[in-house]
Amino acid sequence: MRLAAACPLLTDDFSRMAIALCSLPSARVSQLTANFMIFTPTKLPGAFIIEPEKIEDDRGFFARSWCRQEFEARGLNLSLVQCDISFSQKKGTLRGMHFQVSPFAEVKVVRCTRGSIYDAIIDLRPESSKFREHIGVILTADNCKMIYVPEGFAHGFLTMEDNTEVFYQMSEFHSPEHARGARWNDPAFGISWPLVPTTMSERDRTCPDFAL
Repeated sequence: MRLAAACPLLTDDFSRMAIALCSLPSARVSQLTANFMIFTPTKLPGAFIIEPEKIEDDRGFFARSWCRQEFEARGLNLSLVQCDISFSQKKGTLRGMHFQVSPFAEVKVVRCTRGSIYDAIIDLRPESSKFREHIGVILTADNCKMIYVPEGFAHGFLTMEDNTEVFYQMSEFHSPEHARGARWNDPAFGISWPLVPTTMSERDRTCPDFAL
């Protein structure tokens, strides 16, 4: 049985999507039908800001948050072995900067599903032209943006609101023996956080200075 026949709601959603596409200029239709996700490269090689292309109508919108074909077309890691959620009660909560070493080095795709965060990543690949450089981006439940964090990067975030939830997709299983951390305020990286952190774990607070 075809999926559309099994689920009339999907039939309706895709019909409305088709109608919405028909109202757009042909060049825009071509772009959307070829690509339902927007991948914006950052200054750090291999790291992307990802935005879903929203197809909107009077009910709200329909969008795609992950697509194997879109990731594969850009040479990105397709493995997805775990999804996690973190919830932070208070604005000013900092989590990071976390990473795993080989053979459990991992890709993360991170999205804020409630509230908002300042999300930061650091390129820790010694062979990279951007070694020890970082970027930061605001992720919110409203903007639906995601960040693709390659292997060899440290990742962390600071909550900008109370009751903030973050959703992670990972390419490797969590391995405590391979988990590492870089300190959030290490001068080797010089991250300019938008708020002074008020809550963090002792582990994150006491990470040593970065060294290879």
